[in-house]
Amino acid sequence: MSSRFSRDDVENIARLARLALTDVELDGFARQLADVLAYAEHVQEVDTNGVPPTFHPLATTAPLRGDSLQRSLPVREVVAAAPDGDPDAGLFKVPRVLG
Repeated sequence: MSSRFSRDDVENIARLARLALTDVELDGFARQLADVLAYAEHVQEVDTNGVPPTFHPLATTAPLRGDSLQRSLPVREVVAAAPDGDPDAGLFKVPRVLG
């Protein structure tokens, strides 16, 4: 793997991603990507023989509860307790979040 990442490489990727980048951004991204690749090369040099594969650095297990069927709350009761509920329709209004 080569850590050489040229400005032309960045221009090509930007074109494929339909990104309009300035000359300063192209040069900056080329340097940053070269640094990332150089670090990846450095990491690949680490001897990992005898190290078991892991998905997390800590040997932890999450306590999980068993799945069990339970009755849910009655819809009419829940809607009636809502600030602007309509129990007959089974709906309630909430504040607008978008638009």
